[in-house]
Amino acid sequence: METNHNNHKVLIVDGMALLFRAFYATSYTGYIRKTSAGVPTNAIYGFIQYLFDAVHTFEPTHVVCCWDLGGTTIRAELYDSYKANRKAPPEELIPQFELVKEVVAEMGILNIGLQGYEADDCIGTLATAISKEAHVYILTGDHDMLQLISERIHVVIMKKGKLNYLTYDLQMLWDEKQLQPYQIIELKSFMGDTSDNYPGVKGIGEKIALKLLLEYQSVEGVLENLDKLPKSVRTKIEANLDMLHLSRDLATIRVDLPITCGLDECIWNIRKELATKKFEELEFGGLVKLLEDKIEDPFLVI
Repeated sequence: METNHNNHKVLIVDGMALLFRAFYATSYTGYIRKTSAGVPTNAIYGFIQYLFDAVHTFEPTHVVCCWDLGGTTIRAELYDSYKANRKAPPEELIPQFELVKEVVAEMGILNIGLQGYEADDCIGTLATAISKEAHVYILTGDHDMLQLISERIHVVIMKKGKLNYLTYDLQMLWDEKQLQPYQIIELKSFMGDTSDNYPGVKGIGEKIALKLLLEYQSVEGVLENLDKLPKSVRTKIEANLDMLHLSRDLATIRVDLPITCGLDECIWNIRKELATKKFEELEFGGLVKLLEDKIEDPFLVI
């Protein structure tokens, strides 16, 4: 294979984001696809369709999939209430968490996760390392990932509906939000994150946070200029300094985990026979046909 990194395009898949999206997209009617033995498979079926769609759209030469492994994470240790507002996953989704990884592995795609950390941190670490030798596309629904954007890291946000993507690069992020990637972290330091359940600075929302960053660029820049701020804003920041710093830590995706993935480990090359066998076992007739149809497509099977 060509060694020039400009010809390499690595798709890093946020596994949980795809799986949850697939579950809700296929279960809202109340019907949940199951095997004849009663194992729910709707999320896995949808996951594979989303994956194939993305591969077809972005034409990667390499694909890797990152997962949350469950259990306590560093962020929950830093802050007890981190994600404490999250509801338990739907009952029919739970057996699909492990099964989807089996399916992905059988297809010949590398699964990566690290106990104690979130998939975001695995994605951040791999994207940062791999971007030194290839272009990286992160497939997710999570806007937190925008902090990872660089010259060679793009973030693909899945929007509602099939084949509906918003691909962020440095220019797109600037045009849409007037922010540099690192400022995604600074923004959340001030305004917190309701879905992850940490408050930032109580009383400061997105509007004020964006105004502060436009004027002073970063948390440090704001803190160095507290005396120039309106009294109400200054008082809020001074009263919540610890939470400001903690929120910043919680918002920061780690890029230095002890995990690696060489390009030779994640070449996109579907193991057709094993994938077919697994699809048949899960009664995914339509996907077996999809494999057959796509086998002639150079971007789906190398």
